[in-house]
Amino acid sequence: MKKETTIQARTDQLDALLAMINDDLEAAGCPMEHIVTVSICAEEIFVNVAHYGYPNGEGAVRVLEEIGAETITLELQDWGTPYNPLEQDDPDVTLPAGERQVGGLGIFMVRNMMDGVSYEYRDEKNCLKMWKSWRQQ
Repeated sequence: MKKETTIQARTDQLDALLAMINDDLEAAGCPMEHIVTVSICAEEIFVNVAHYGYPNGEGAVRVLEEIGAETITLELQDWGTPYNPLEQDDPDVTLPAGERQVGGLGIFMVRNMMDGVSYEYRDEKNCLKMWKSWRQQ
C-alpha cells in the first residue's frame, strides 16, 4: 500500500499524522511494539520540521508512506530551510543528563530505533526517509 498526504507543519496536526500511521500499520498486522517505535520516530521528525523548518512559521510536510509485507517506509518532505539532521554528531549519552549538550537526542533515537534512515535535498525539498521491518523470526 502506498499513500501520500500533505499536512501543515504545525504541532496541532501531529495527532492526525500519527492516527494515519497507526491505523495503517495496525491494518497491516504490524505488532504494537513496532507501531509505537515508528510513531515515536515520525513524531520526532515532524515536530522538528514544525518547530524549526520554516523560519516564517508557515509550511507543509508531505508524508509518503509505503507499507509492504512486514515493512514500512516513511518519507517526510518539507520545503523549509535545507537541513540534514544526519550530519549531526551523536550526543554523548554516557554523560549525566545535566552535563549533555542540548539537541541531537531525537535524531539519535530515530537512528537507533529504525532499521535505516537517509536524507537528501532534492527538488528544493528536505527528504528524510526511514524504514522499519517487523519480520517474524
